[in-house]
Amino acid sequence: MIVMGRIVAPFGIHGWLKVQPLGDDPMSWRRMPQWWIGPDPDSAKAEDWRPVVSSGLRPHGKLIVVALEGVADRTAAEAIDGWFLAAPREALPKPGKDEYYWADLIGLRVTGKAGVPLGVVRGLIETGAHDVLEIADGETERLIPFVGAYVLDVNLAAGLISVDWEADW
Repeated sequence: MIVMGRIVAPFGIHGWLKVQPLGDDPMSWRRMPQWWIGPDPDSAKAEDWRPVVSSGLRPHGKLIVVALEGVADRTAAEAIDGWFLAAPREALPKPGKDEYYWADLIGLRVTGKAGVPLGVVRGLIETGAHDVLEIADGETERLIPFVGAYVLDVNLAAGLISVDWEADW
């Protein structure tokens, strides 16, 4: 499952939910016939995720608000507060050129310009201006902006990200 967002609070009295999207185009979710919700974003077991159908989706500041069939009132919305929205990989739209799902980047090896190993992508941080790669190399942690000035190539097939970054930075 690819986590798309986190339910952060009920919205109103009719079961709507505030959701923090974990991507840059949550309006594209409208094209998906169903989503899945679950309390544990790291669970790969299908039985931990429940399919749901959206009956409404709209932007709300930096968040979005959604209505899900079967979540009819505030009490039902409160019961799933803090849960996550996800979809199987095959249900997601294909990313465009030079676009990647975060889940595809996590675990990739990272090397500097001269092929110096810098570590493995442990996660990403959304900063507002741009995303930042969290790179782990044993006890060493590096934070590298995920922008063209530093990220030279992402090769998903080879499991490798090449960056313009030095090991001692």
